[in-house]
Amino acid sequence: MSDPASLNAAGASAGMIAGQLDGPRGPKPRKRFSRQNIFIYGTLIVVALYYLLPLYVMIVTSLKGMPEIRMGNIFSPPVEITFEPWVKAWSQACTGLNCDGLSRGFWNSVRITIPSVILSIAIASVNGYALANWRFKGADAFFTILIFGAFIPYQVMLYPIVIMLREIGLYGTLWGLVIVHSVFGMPILTLLFRNYFTSLPEELFKAARVDGAGFWRIYFQIMLPMSLPIFVVAMILQVTGIWNDFLFGVVYTKPDLYPMTVQLNNIVNSVQGVKEYNVNMAATLLTGLVPLVIYFVSGKLFVRGIAAGAVKG
Repeated sequence: MSDPASLNAAGASAGMIAGQLDGPRGPKPRKRFSRQNIFIYGTLIVVALYYLLPLYVMIVTSLKGMPEIRMGNIFSPPVEITFEPWVKAWSQACTGLNCDGLSRGFWNSVRITIPSVILSIAIASVNGYALANWRFKGADAFFTILIFGAFIPYQVMLYPIVIMLREIGLYGTLWGLVIVHSVFGMPILTLLFRNYFTSLPEELFKAARVDGAGFWRIYFQIMLPMSLPIFVVAMILQVTGIWNDFLFGVVYTKPDLYPMTVQLNNIVNSVQGVKEYNVNMAATLLTGLVPLVIYFVSGKLFVRGIAAGAVKG
């Protein structure tokens, strides 16, 4: 009889030989530069260049003096970098009768954006939470009417809102514009919050109800701590929409309270004096800086919130 140890060794050797004959196991390594990868990355690079080229032109133009700009070649980097156009755009450019640049419009936009974002998100989050977890009579009809409001063109309601704001004494004020932005942002934000809260485990809500928690306690102690991504999404959407708004700003406020976008329009479309393209480019970059910074700081949470709150429900 053969020794057990020798039998085990023979079996191991046979297994190794069989493995060598079968070849390497596991997934086949993918080529790094396959046709599919070249097409995908090539397309992405072309699209990125398409969107980044205007930004590059704006930046290099804003850092040039007017004599260099008049020489042409808008794609060439500045020979001598100057920040004078930025200083003039911020504090010296004329926006109508005033020549204090975009600084006044910047603070007006801040005073409009912050309360509008807080108010609209606070109300929409409660609406979405109630529609997702607290079923009440007529909830579906209420939700349908609310979402229908998101698809009505803003221009249709400009004049009726002017009359309403005039009757309550808020036409031409910053708080009147805050109310307008809050109301128009509520339908889409309610949809996002409702879908996000629906995607959360229902067992958490039921367990809290069994423990005796009420409407507000569940909202503040359970739902809010789990909802950071969708709050970031709502904040970015509202900040971008409100900060970049021109139509409401020019209709519902007066010249001293114009937001930054309206003052930018006055600078760029001014028909008096020499057309200073470097100042116009610097003013445009200053106006778009705030939403860009917010997006880049919280971009990952934005993607997570959109994936969780926009495709479920």
